[in-house]
Amino acid sequence: MQMPTYDQLMIPTLNALEALGGSGSIEEIANTVIQALNLPENITSQLLNPEKSSQTIVENRLGWARTYLKKYGLLDNSERGVWTLTQKFQSGQKIDTDAIVLSVRDEYFAQTKKKQTHQTIKKDIPSSIAEEIEEEIEAGWKETLHRKLLQMKPDAFERLAMRFLRESGFVQVEVTGRSGDGGIDGKGIIKLQNVLSYHVVFQCKRYKGSIGSGAIRDFRGAMIGRADKGLFITTGTFTRDAIQEATRDGTSPIDLIDGDSLMEMLKQLGLGVHVRMVEEVEVDAAWFEGL
Repeated sequence: MQMPTYDQLMIPTLNALEALGGSGSIEEIANTVIQALNLPENITSQLLNPEKSSQTIVENRLGWARTYLKKYGLLDNSERGVWTLTQKFQSGQKIDTDAIVLSVRDEYFAQTKKKQTHQTIKKDIPSSIAEEIEEEIEAGWKETLHRKLLQMKPDAFERLAMRFLRESGFVQVEVTGRSGDGGIDGKGIIKLQNVLSYHVVFQCKRYKGSIGSGAIRDFRGAMIGRADKGLFITTGTFTRDAIQEATRDGTSPIDLIDGDSLMEMLKQLGLGVHVRMVEEVEVDAAWFEGL
């Protein structure tokens, strides 16, 4: 078997991400592609530059495949190394890798000839009014986001949960809820400083109201013997009894993420929530007068 070229790895990369639920880490993508193509060890173990790094040729070419797919608009990635399929990608669509290569190269040469500068000026406003505006903005985006979360289809919400956990540092994330796993919607592994690993099972509930202690007890019963920790995520809230039950002494620990915390985390991770910073420009008249 010959070493696949970067363009030959484009379609397998898209297929891998689709199999992973629409998002995946670089390691997950590589493992899925290698398994799908049944690449032997004598191919996957070849180093790109043995004297300078431990990166393999396959890893390097997978990187170029992702880069071209991103520039073409089929993939996107976050600062945390999680890659996702964009809305431009449609399952089953015919992919012309030659067209992708030509399009990306043409765009590159065109962009090198252009230089654009964008500047937005924000005028000063009284601090009291600014605080009121910020409060309205805060309430507005959360209300909009919460409504959107509740409107999501079950499989889309599952993909969001997978993406959210991957962006938060989880690996080997899987959704298992459809297999009747006793209240467990999925599982993953969280690594701390690349030294310690904890197996975590999670449950996600799109809910308007409050989650009670009974749901926490049922979840704990389902996770016994399956994981080190549990994670319960909801778009709603948790009752005081539920919070106490989750941290009860002598029981398996369960971390809780309510709707407000979930929306804040989505904002911090940039998942469907974009914060636009406005540049403020001020002319220092005294500086000119002192010349």
